[in-house]
Amino acid sequence: MFPPEPEKPWWYHLIWALPCMAATAMLGYWLKKPGVREVEVIKEVKVTETIYRTNTIQVPVTSNAPVQAGPLQTGETNQFLASRGVPVVTNRTAASQLGLTQVNPGQQDAPGFEVDSGTFRSRAVQTDFEVQVALDRLGYSPGSIDGFSGPQTQSALMVFQQRNGLPITGQADSATKAKLLLKEAALVTRTITTNELTQVQPLAESWTAKAEQESLAYESVLEMIAEQHHCSPRYLMRVNPTVVWNQLTAGTQVKVPHTAIKLPVVQAALVHIQLRARTLDVYDGSTNIVARFPCSIATKVEKRPVGNLTITAIAEKANYTFDPTNYPDSPEAQSGSGKLILPPGPNNPVGTTWLSLSQEGFGIHGTPDPEKVGRTTSLGCFRLSNWNAQRLAKMVRVGTPVRVDP
Repeated sequence: MFPPEPEKPWWYHLIWALPCMAATAMLGYWLKKPGVREVEVIKEVKVTETIYRTNTIQVPVTSNAPVQAGPLQTGETNQFLASRGVPVVTNRTAASQLGLTQVNPGQQDAPGFEVDSGTFRSRAVQTDFEVQVALDRLGYSPGSIDGFSGPQTQSALMVFQQRNGLPITGQADSATKAKLLLKEAALVTRTITTNELTQVQPLAESWTAKAEQESLAYESVLEMIAEQHHCSPRYLMRVNPTVVWNQLTAGTQVKVPHTAIKLPVVQAALVHIQLRARTLDVYDGSTNIVARFPCSIATKVEKRPVGNLTITAIAEKANYTFDPTNYPDSPEAQSGSGKLILPPGPNNPVGTTWLSLSQEGFGIHGTPDPEKVGRTTSLGCFRLSNWNAQRLAKMVRVGTPVRVDP
């Protein structure tokens, strides 16, 4: 800034300074104006209430009697046809690569996590990681546990808050933490066994080679343990920084989220899928949400079934029929190959579980990519993580109503 010219009178400079001073004052007043921040918060609450207002949905039954559903059907639906293929783009290879680099032997374990010493006492949750574990145990899935509170954790928190009469904010505030109890330690130690080391196998690249495998099993122990404990492989690496995952031996101890707690099985009166929120809610006969799972939906609007459907079949170890016509660029399509039957396993394109819907060609199923659930879109079906698809399969029966809303 140039110095004022000495030959100009003082009031000349004041004329230029006054508008700047006035503008600065107005800006300060606007920033401190009472109510502005409050209005923004109200807008956020309105948005979330609009998305999740279906917490008060009425179960569409014709009488007060519980929904009569048929018995589980597994064997005859174990091998099913899909009207469209599901690309096998998995996190399996990525998971198997994560532990390949050597770590610093002197690196300390990640702080802030409590490993069960056998004397754990029930208490309120403290960290985002503990919030995720506690929600997962209740059936309100935060997605893949990673220690960070994101949209899926917030969605699960909203259901918990609604069920417990708390303000529905989606945030782990002090009132919510006081209600969300850890009855067992959130992090425990697990010992790798010889049997687990023999369960992993490489995943073939081509569809033809996949069809020749006995099962589409886990590709690495890291991937297997992450899925069994409902967490991301990267989280396991973070809390086990001295473990070299591709050099595991029997007897190695690793820290894992303690999610292996058996939940009481509740028979679902309604499965409710909200397309915009990308959630799947399970209601009991009293219209309470007893489970919420993140859910992937179709990319194209015309591939998204909307309205009232039912569960028509359940396969907990599902095969997959690969149709080359759905993949015109694949080697199988180029060579004129016929349809292929892919064996069951967590690396199956539909994961470990398939639930057929009454609209032909559509279903609810697992996925080889649990970290992508709710964050990417499918070709038409509704994708859950394998562990949530398995939970859902135990809660529904053939005939259970499914409602899909935009």
